[in-house]
Amino acid sequence: MSLNDAFGLQVLKTAEEETRGWKMMIGGKWVESRSGKRMTSMNPAYDEAVAEVPAGNAEDIQLAVEAGKAAFPAWSKMHVDDRAKHCRQFANAVRGMSRELGMLDAIDSGNAFLPMVDDAKKGASLHDFFSGLGMEMKGETIPTPGGGLDYTRPQPFGVIGRIIPFNHAISFAAGKIAPALVAGNTVILKPAEQTPLSALWMGKLVQECFPPGVVNIVTGDGPTCGGALVAHKEVRRIAFTGSVETGRAIMRTAGIKSLSLELGGKNPLIIYPDVDIDKVAAAAVAGMNFTVSQGQSCGSNSRVFVHSKIKEKFIEAVLARTAKINIGLPELESTQMGPVITRRHYDRVMSYIDAGKMEGARLLRGGTHAPGKALQKGYFVDITVFDNVKHGMTIEREEIFGPVMSILSWDDEAIMLEEVNDSDYGLCANIWTNDISTGMRMADAVEAGYVWINGHGGKRFKGAPFGGFKDSGIGREHSIDELMSYTQMKNINIAY
Repeated sequence: MSLNDAFGLQVLKTAEEETRGWKMMIGGKWVESRSGKRMTSMNPAYDEAVAEVPAGNAEDIQLAVEAGKAAFPAWSKMHVDDRAKHCRQFANAVRGMSRELGMLDAIDSGNAFLPMVDDAKKGASLHDFFSGLGMEMKGETIPTPGGGLDYTRPQPFGVIGRIIPFNHAISFAAGKIAPALVAGNTVILKPAEQTPLSALWMGKLVQECFPPGVVNIVTGDGPTCGGALVAHKEVRRIAFTGSVETGRAIMRTAGIKSLSLELGGKNPLIIYPDVDIDKVAAAAVAGMNFTVSQGQSCGSNSRVFVHSKIKEKFIEAVLARTAKINIGLPELESTQMGPVITRRHYDRVMSYIDAGKMEGARLLRGGTHAPGKALQKGYFVDITVFDNVKHGMTIEREEIFGPVMSILSWDDEAIMLEEVNDSDYGLCANIWTNDISTGMRMADAVEAGYVWINGHGGKRFKGAPFGGFKDSGIGREHSIDELMSYTQMKNINIAY
């Protein structure tokens, strides 16, 4: 293949060898799909195939459920401190392989190498976090008339289905299984069909750190493999991160199950005229996640509502900062931003850019394939910034999931707030002001599940519940709420 990085080529070779030719992990063993069918994983920087992985289906999901069921009794009865030891061992193993796993994600997803190394470490850290919370899975006692005892006990569900997206492949594969495991469940992990490689290689660490069947990794497409997992009657808890459309499909398919859905966002960044323009411009660029996932993030602040008094200076500062971002081949350490995930998604992002121009927005920069001979074959979208965006335009209303920032001007706070909240989404919001009363008042008024005042979407904190309002999802992550969501409450009544 065209990849010219020696470390990257060695990572690919080693990962293929250690996964027995890119096989799945079920019951602690490397297995091929029952059908024998395979699907191709592409390198988006070169538009080239890098691997073929099993195309799992309902038969493979059934085998994974059986493995999870077999492992569940011993795992769930293990003391939470002992489960935490396994999770911490796994976290250390992921950290020890973070450069290799980060490189594999760079090759498979197009995200820049060094941020993906950090992503692997972030995933590992969630095992440390939830392991420390394990003893907080407590019930309560309830007063009863006439004596006796009534108490509650949180208990695990059994086999959990965890479906993850492509934009943070190893971070989500490693980290999003943590609360389910600490709570005593076994897990079937279904990685995104576009980025299965790091999750499969992670199976080697699963083998080393967990009893067989506690974590099972099944690859395949969404409708066939993911749909079978969601529909399986013995998987009573499903957690999904991804698009609103897929979230709706899961709700239709799942039936009576416990669901958590972390879905899309069209997040506002609200800027008052009393701010430090350089600082807010830096936050706006960082919060777009250009240098982490090419704007392919549900948390990106893609709608910027800036007060007209400072708009022009803000734009100058944003353009100056985006000009310094190095768009390049993702396997290189010098690269800050890579390609989007697929040719199809590249075409989708470009269609939104065309819609913005047709509907009258002013293109300030970008809007084309990123320049450079080395990037010609890949799915590189140049950083794109629009001004004079009006409420209701397609690029202001719909989630693009790419490196496209829309700037809107405001003077009347009431009208601005109405436009901010007139959205099907409600994941995040960012408010910049030096007036704490204004910041807190607006934080209450904005319809979003996670709000920063003088911060940005690139900064999230463990322990702070993350999740959205409206179509942005159901449930909260990264907190005690998420840990408890992997348990079901049992009430026990004793009469004297």
